[in-house]
Amino acid sequence: MERVEINSRVGNDGVLHLDCPMGADDANREVRVIIEIIPTPEEWSQRILANAGTWQGDFVRPDQGKHVERDPLS
Repeated sequence: MERVEINSRVGNDGVLHLDCPMGADDANREVRVIIEIIPTPEEWSQRILANAGTWQGDFVRPDQGKHVERDPLS
């Protein structure tokens, strides 16, 4: 299974048009198209900053147990 990834832009009319040449061997094959909106750098930054400082719990390191004593190397 070959994965084809295409970046495109939605037109001013709000419609996305895709042309994806797949080759004659793939004619009449079923495909799956997944649409993912790519955030702008500003949107990504806002999303990260919105999460900053929201942790409400305590950072506690659990007991690590006893250190294993090994025989010295000779």
